[in-house]
Amino acid sequence: MALKKTAFNDDEEAIFDDAVIYKRGEYWQFRMWLAKERKYARFSLKTRNRSTAIDKAKLHYHELMALQLSGRSYYSYTTKQGVEAYLEQRYKDYEAGLIVIGRHRTIATHLEHWLKFIGKDVKVKELERTDCENYFHSRSKLKGTKTLKVSQTTVENEQSTINAMMAWLFKKKESYIEGFDFKKLKALDKGAEENRRQAFTDEEITAIDKALKEYIAEATADIRTDANIVKAVCGFYLGVCMVTGMRRGELLQLKWSDIEELEGGGVKRENVLIKITVRGVTSKVRKTRKFVIRDSGYFNGLLTLKRKLDGTEIREQALLAKLSNELMFSASTENAITPRAIGVHFEKLMVKARIKDADARGLVPYSFRHTFITKRVNSNLPPAAVAEMCGTSITQIEKTYYHTTQEKMISNALANYEYIDGLLVPK
Repeated sequence: MALKKTAFNDDEEAIFDDAVIYKRGEYWQFRMWLAKERKYARFSLKTRNRSTAIDKAKLHYHELMALQLSGRSYYSYTTKQGVEAYLEQRYKDYEAGLIVIGRHRTIATHLEHWLKFIGKDVKVKELERTDCENYFHSRSKLKGTKTLKVSQTTVENEQSTINAMMAWLFKKKESYIEGFDFKKLKALDKGAEENRRQAFTDEEITAIDKALKEYIAEATADIRTDANIVKAVCGFYLGVCMVTGMRRGELLQLKWSDIEELEGGGVKRENVLIKITVRGVTSKVRKTRKFVIRDSGYFNGLLTLKRKLDGTEIREQALLAKLSNELMFSASTENAITPRAIGVHFEKLMVKARIKDADARGLVPYSFRHTFITKRVNSNLPPAAVAEMCGTSITQIEKTYYHTTQEKMISNALANYEYIDGLLVPK
C-alpha cells in the first residue's frame, strides 16, 4: 500500500512508496505499513545523520519486502519472549538428560542479566550485531554501594550463553543475526592470585564452623515457624557444602538414599565417615561419582531436624528408609530450599562469624567448594585424586584451584632439606 501522505516536513522523508523515516528527538525512526500483517513496522534507525538513516531505511525496506514475499512475518519475539522460548527448549534438554537442572538455572541467570542490559521489550529482529559491544563494561562496573565487581570470566560465560541463544533464535528464523560481536577482552594472567577463585582461610573456616552450629541451634530451638525451619535447613546446607565441597546443584538434588554412614562417631556423632553418591543426572559433568568425607555433625543434625518435623520416634534406619526418596535440603516435602534463601543466610553467617570484607573479596557460598579443593591440593593430595573426588578435570584443578600459598612455596623449597641438631642441611 502506497503512502497516503504526500507532503513531508523537513524531518520526514519517504522511502520508496511504502515507508517513511522521521525524526523523534535527535534520532531517526522508520515506519512501514505491512499489508499482510495489517500493522506498522516501527523502529529506531539509531542514527542522527539523515543520509545514514536513508541508507539504513532502504536496507530495512528491502528486508521487510523480502519477508512479505516469502510469506514470513516481521513481528517476532520480544527479547523477553525470546529468552523464555530458549529456556523452555533448554528445559527439554534437561528432561532428556542432556544437561543438569543446575546448568539450566545458570543459563537463566545469565540471560536475566542480559535482559537488564538490552531491555525486555526490544524486538529480537531489530537487534544488531553491535548492540552488545559494551556488555562487559556494563556488567563489570561498580553499581551503587556494592564493592564486588563481576569477574571477567563470569562475563565471558554470560556472553557465550547469550550467543548460544541468538544462534538458536536465528535457526528458528526469529532473529536476523546469529550472535553479537562482543568486544575482545584482554587475556587473563591465569597465574595471578587476584584471578584465582576466592577461598576462606583455615582460621575463618574454624570461626564459620563455630558460628554455624550456633546459628543452627538458634533455629532448631523453635521449629514452629517456617522461617526457622528454612534457617535451619540453610544452615545445614552451608555446613555440608563446607565439609564436602559439592556444587550447589548437586547438593540441592541430593536425596537421603544418596548417603551412607560408614563409621560411628561416638555419643556426639561427630566426625562420622559418610559415603556420598552424586548421581550422574545431577552432576555437572554427567558422571556418577562416590566419595567419603568426615562429617562434623551436619548430616546427623539434619536427620535429627527431620525427625522432629516428622514427629516420629522410629529408629534411624527406619527413618532413613522413610525419607529415602526425599530431597535432603528441603523445608517441605517436595521442593529444595532456594538459592536466594541460601544467599540470605550465608550473608548473615558471614556477619556472625566476623568474616572481614566478604563482599570485597567475592566470598559466596560456592567459596566453600573453592576452599575444599584448594585445601586438598595444598596438602599435596594428587590433582587426579582431588578431581575424582570433586567431579571436575585435572586441567580445571591445575588452572583454577592450584593456589600457591606462601606455606606451599616454603614447603616446596625445603623438600630436599631436613633438620639435624637444629640445623637445616641437605638430605
